[in-house]
Amino acid sequence: MIEKEDEVRDEEGFRDRISTVNEKGKRVWVFPKKPVGPYYNKRKIVSYLLLAFLFTAPWIKIGGHQLLLFNLLERKFILFGKVFWPQDMYLFALSIIVGIVFVILFTIIYGRFFCGWVCPQTIFMEMVFRRIEYWIEGDWTHQKKLKDAPWTKDKLIKKTAKHLIFWIISFLIANTFLAYIVGSDILWKIVTDPIGTHLGGLMAIVIFTTVFYLVFAKLREQVCTTICPYGRLQGVLLDPNSMVVAYDHKRGEGRAKIKKGEDRTAAGKGDCIDCGHCVHVCPTGIDIRNGTQLECINCTACMDACDTIMDSVGMEKGLIRFVSENGIKNRTPFQWTRRVKAYTVLLGAMMTILLLLLITRKDFETTIIRQRGTTYQLTNDGKVSNIFEINLTNKTSKNYVVTLKLDDPDGEIEMVVDKFKLKKEFYLKERFIIKLPMDKIDHGKTILHVQIIGNGEVIETVKTKFIGPML
Repeated sequence: MIEKEDEVRDEEGFRDRISTVNEKGKRVWVFPKKPVGPYYNKRKIVSYLLLAFLFTAPWIKIGGHQLLLFNLLERKFILFGKVFWPQDMYLFALSIIVGIVFVILFTIIYGRFFCGWVCPQTIFMEMVFRRIEYWIEGDWTHQKKLKDAPWTKDKLIKKTAKHLIFWIISFLIANTFLAYIVGSDILWKIVTDPIGTHLGGLMAIVIFTTVFYLVFAKLREQVCTTICPYGRLQGVLLDPNSMVVAYDHKRGEGRAKIKKGEDRTAAGKGDCIDCGHCVHVCPTGIDIRNGTQLECINCTACMDACDTIMDSVGMEKGLIRFVSENGIKNRTPFQWTRRVKAYTVLLGAMMTILLLLLITRKDFETTIIRQRGTTYQLTNDGKVSNIFEINLTNKTSKNYVVTLKLDDPDGEIEMVVDKFKLKKEFYLKERFIIKLPMDKIDHGKTILHVQIIGNGEVIETVKTKFIGPML
């Protein structure tokens, strides 16, 4: 009886700890077998297209602008050649909310599919660093032997070559991310300038390179299982109708080794021949036959491995496939539940609003306020004057010569300078004076409209408040 309880406890051990940590809390190093198969080939195509985009996007220009730029220092952001300023932060906030809703909806329907196919961590780990490891050290069995082998000349050469290449690639990744932050032109200048002129920047790049290197050389799958919050998030979002990489336990149990000429149905055996290939290829070290687990990133490596074995023994493929829990139990396809429909409508509405806001976004942002700490002044000719401050942002790629005009013909504007020169994708901050006759002021205040004229055309009209004496 005690032995049976221990056996059940051991079978359920995966629920008590993640697959890469043993019962003593020590790291279990994962050596996944090199995957092969149609899903893996599709993942390679997707991954290399995304990698090509990542490394080339900073060098692509649209209308003289970098394709993507996230310059936090200058608070300047460029998305697909369109410049965004701090005044457009509401658009970024809405974009983030739309992104979160999209992730929620996508996870509800397809589980952690993003992690296995699109996430940069997985793409770099599985399609770059892991493949280099296979090339230098061999497949999983060779890697295990090399790890346990004494330090010989051959082992030293392989380990040194691998980690040197890892560090070089990490250096390229760090520089690419820098190009997204400071801009590719500035990055090229830093690279081509003498090292002594950018020692601080070089130190920063070395630090970031080392961080990337440690992530891919040491942390690896721990990022997906213990650091990234998305793995935990999916446990809240998934439901019995979510499509995930799953083992068909109704078809596969009870699992047993295959015997030639045996009628497995008559023998009460399932289609799983307990070969273990689905476990060997898993990059996070889980047994998919235990059910959906937080470590699973839906990379489909186990699907390829299982389909290969099923095909070789003459059984139907799809023992491990994209399917929902209800799909396995009831043999039903994906269901558009009320929950999915509600999130879909919500996402569609938010994306429509975001698109409309992007289309109608202003090319200029202007604020006109009275200068702080000032009040009205009475002039010698019996008029009232206020000092104003104008903040004008030009989001276009054109230079403008700006003048101001008051909509009230009895008022006048005195400029500190005759004309403002507003550079492209820049802003200005200037002062000017407005004078009004006393009879234009009603109970100590009046509302004025100031026209901002750029290159002879009215580009914006701004409302502001003018104050005067209470009469």
